[in-house]
Amino acid sequence: MELEVIQHKIFEIRGFKVMLDFDLALLYNVETRVLKQAVRRNSHRFPEDFMFVLSEIEIDKLVSQTVIPSKSYLGGAFPFAFTEQGIAMLSSVLNSEKAIEINISIIRAFVTMRQFTLSYSELKTRIEEIENQFPDIYKALNYLVDKDKLGNNTKERTKIGYKK
Repeated sequence: MELEVIQHKIFEIRGFKVMLDFDLALLYNVETRVLKQAVRRNSHRFPEDFMFVLSEIEIDKLVSQTVIPSKSYLGGAFPFAFTEQGIAMLSSVLNSEKAIEINISIIRAFVTMRQFTLSYSELKTRIEEIENQFPDIYKALNYLVDKDKLGNNTKERTKIGYKK
């Protein structure tokens, strides 16, 4: 399974990086209702930090962000959102070779995203350190960058010189 495909199905909801039940069902090649049924039968394996049901407001937000085409796409059901730990638990609930294979790919996608986030935050911290060490240079660079933006917004000046 291609990591990029999986990464586009990971969203941040309630401060968690999650995947939605219908996307997981598609990856596992099972119906969404079958996946939900397996989770409900094993609800003790899915505490709130592993899986939660989306609220009406969260569904509206997903529709407005075109994550899902419309509420009718859900068929009136509220989607389950699975965190990384919940997805790992799904492989034991679904208990198929396909589920295990897909879970490995999904966990790799989460790890890759976490590594990117860490490297980005490390880079941001390093830039802030440099800015603090060389404040004058930082101000001069910002002035040069902003100067071009400001120059385009000023009125045209009267030209100086000889008239022909």
